[in-house]
Amino acid sequence: MGDANSNKQLLHIVFGGELKDVTEVQFEDLSSVDFVGAFGTYTEAYDAWRGAAQRTVDNAEVRYFILHAHRLLDPETGDHHHV
Repeated sequence: MGDANSNKQLLHIVFGGELKDVTEVQFEDLSSVDFVGAFGTYTEAYDAWRGAAQRTVDNAEVRYFILHAHRLLDPETGDHHHV
């Protein structure tokens, strides 16, 4: 069978919005950032990112991103530790 870790849920967050300047990641208005969703696999997140990016292709200042949130929870393992 497959790798035991292949079924592990890894948190990916897809979000985006209009940037002040396309050379930096600073949003024009943080209150209008579009939270596309949270996804358990990179493939699901990528599909959502691609859909959002395609919907806004006519606006050059709008960018969408995939945040690998599981890496922020624990950069070494991707696991969350309660405090």
